[in-house]
Amino acid sequence: PDRLGLLTRTILTKRIKMQGFIIFDDYGHRYGEFFDQMSAWLKEGKITFREDIVDGLENAPQAFIGLLEGKNFGKLVVRVGKD
Repeated sequence: PDRLGLLTRTILTKRIKMQGFIIFDDYGHRYGEFFDQMSAWLKEGKITFREDIVDGLENAPQAFIGLLEGKNFGKLVVRVGKD
């Protein structure tokens, strides 16, 4: 279902202010600092991520459909071999 209409109506009726920003335009000069800090946190285990792993190329079509339907959480990986 199209939720844009509901979102727009909610923004208008609740008088919500919505403002976007573009990371590299506003904070691009700090990318090196971010990269160094994020890399350190990943190595220390302070930042973790989740992968949904599906085994077998034969399961890739269903995994892709699930991805489009929002059924996965995190990065979707189709593992086609054990190596």
